[in-house]
Amino acid sequence: MMRVTIVVARARNGVIGRDNTLPWHLPEDLKHFKATTTGHAIVMGRRTFESIGRALPGRRTIVVTRDPHWTHPGCERAGSLAEAIALAATPGPDPAIAIDEVFVVGGAQLYAEARVIADRAIVTEIDLDPEGDARFEPLGPPEWRLKSSQTHRSAGGLGYRIEDWERAAG
Repeated sequence: MMRVTIVVARARNGVIGRDNTLPWHLPEDLKHFKATTTGHAIVMGRRTFESIGRALPGRRTIVVTRDPHWTHPGCERAGSLAEAIALAATPGPDPAIAIDEVFVVGGAQLYAEARVIADRAIVTEIDLDPEGDARFEPLGPPEWRLKSSQTHRSAGGLGYRIEDWERAAG
C-alpha cells in the first residue's frame, strides 16, 4: 500500500510562499527535505516545479499539470494528483526509487487536495510571520495526531520545529 506524505514548510502565520518562492532562507530545512525525500517519488505542481527549475537528483519527479503536452527532461507528467500517486506506486525508470511512499511537495493547490487523502505530513514550522500569497492551514486533532516534534535553531539564528503528523484512525 502506497503511503502519501505531505512535506511542507510553513511560517507561524500559515504562509508557505510568496510569488512562487519561499519567503525565507533556511538551508537546514532544505537539507532535511533532501534527506527525507531522496530515494522516493516527489509530486509537485507545475508552478512549483518551475520555481525549482529542474528534476531533483535521487528522486522520481512527477509534475502535475493540466497541459497534456508538458514535458521536461528527467520528469514525468500527470494530469491530476490521483494520477501522480498511481504513477508513483508503479516502478519507474530508476529501480532504486521506492514505491511504498510518495511525497507531495507543493504547491498550495496540490497540498489542499493531498491533505484530504494523505496518511502522513512532515511540517516544518518556521518562527516567522512573512507576507505571502500561498498558505497551508495548521494540522491538528481530530483528523491528525502529532507523532513527534523536534525544535531546532538554524546557523543564522532562526527557530524552527519539524513535526511528524499521522492521520488519526477513525
